[in-house]
Amino acid sequence: MSAKNNSKDILIETASRLFRIRGYYGVGLKDIIEDSGIPKGSLYHYFPKGKEQLAIAAINHTKDIVINEIQELFDEIEDPIQVFQAHLEHLSEIIIKSDNMGFPIGTIAGETHSTSEPIRMACQLAFEEWQAIYRKKLLQSGYDEKQATDLGITINLMIEGAILLSLTNKSNRPLEVAKKQIILLLSKD
Repeated sequence: MSAKNNSKDILIETASRLFRIRGYYGVGLKDIIEDSGIPKGSLYHYFPKGKEQLAIAAINHTKDIVINEIQELFDEIEDPIQVFQAHLEHLSEIIIKSDNMGFPIGTIAGETHSTSEPIRMACQLAFEEWQAIYRKKLLQSGYDEKQATDLGITINLMIEGAILLSLTNKSNRPLEVAKKQIILLLSKD
């Protein structure tokens, strides 16, 4: 990887982390420059349209990290209940270990849904891609098309809500509750 690509990647990773923790409006370009150690000129070279363009790159970066983590679990575990429980357990462990986990994209989505259509669309696409992975796993596990689609949305809602409550409560208990409730949600009885 060249130094130029590395600088761009560092800017995206730094912005992604700061936006997750502090939100879009809680982070300025100066914060990203200071935290990344990358010169201001490089930021504008890679992101000539500024903060909004960098935020979209950060959302896509975060989306890809989450997709890779989910897919890795889904490749290892066949049973849908077990795999979603493992996914929730992984998130629960992150909450316990990190004081600054932040929200994958929920903070940005909540803040900018009515002020930036490009950022709203990037957030929407991230949620839809996560739901599509859930849906695919459920289809492979024998759920019909409608069930798999609805359950994919419901699981995304459950996970996003559990993360929000866990962060708010400074406790992984909401994620642990979701982990137990996934059994009821996915039972075919």
